[in-house]
Amino acid sequence: MEQDAATLVNQPPGGARAAVAGTGEGGSCSSCAARAAQSTPQYIYALGRVEPRFPRLSVEKEYAQATGRAETAGLTDREALHKVLSARHNRYLLKQLCWAFTIGEMDAYLLQPRDPVDFDLLLETIRPAPHAADIDVVVGVRGPVAPAEYCNGVMVPLVGFSQLYSFDVDSFVKAVPRPPEANEKDFPRATAEIFSRVRQMAENLGASDAHRAVNYLVLRYPAIYAKAAEEFALDFSLTAVDARPSLVTNTRKVVEVIFTYTNRKSDFSEKYSARVDVTEEFPFLVGKLSPYYDR
Repeated sequence: MEQDAATLVNQPPGGARAAVAGTGEGGSCSSCAARAAQSTPQYIYALGRVEPRFPRLSVEKEYAQATGRAETAGLTDREALHKVLSARHNRYLLKQLCWAFTIGEMDAYLLQPRDPVDFDLLLETIRPAPHAADIDVVVGVRGPVAPAEYCNGVMVPLVGFSQLYSFDVDSFVKAVPRPPEANEKDFPRATAEIFSRVRQMAENLGASDAHRAVNYLVLRYPAIYAKAAEEFALDFSLTAVDARPSLVTNTRKVVEVIFTYTNRKSDFSEKYSARVDVTEEFPFLVGKLSPYYDR
């Protein structure tokens, strides 16, 4: 069962401390920066789709035998896949498959659960009736590039995930809280458009600080949708979404995400920004959406 979309916009973030290499006994050294870069985790916060793959011919044949023993008459291939892998006696196959995470129809990562029970989360991404509006979100740590034999020649980075959840856009739009002043009919339409627009602007690998911050706001911060509906009512368009390191702090990694709205008649622009801390695995809001002025 997919995670309730209402949870996505309200779920409190967690945290995981990044491991950073220190200097050796005598202070600085020439190789410390390189060692620190290698030992600092690269976190992932990405939107895309999970696709199960057969890593080897033997696994594909084993699945075919399991399907032959199941009652699958009248089912589509996707429905049959979901039914076979959901059966308790076939759960061993979940561990034999490889799980590709695609972004923009391109393979971006291969997912690995950090906990064996999280194979259930992978199973939930296999929708019996997939739709173009389905979305999977992965939060985790990027590892090395997978060897060619790991997943039938797919050589992309491995990601050990801490969170993996699935939803569809319609459910997400319905779950976004509507401000009291927002029109009941117009707000869902505005929310759906902004979600689609910002997703397109933010379509990325979810690995850089800027991309992780934008992806976090798209999923977890309803205020950006309330502001969009307000700006639409004033005849403004969303014309840009930018992200840059915040100048407010130098002790943590904070990204300022700037939304630019331009009046359709006068070409006058207004900017609003929110700040997101991306120091560790789970981003969180540190500065609410407020007017932004170019410095």
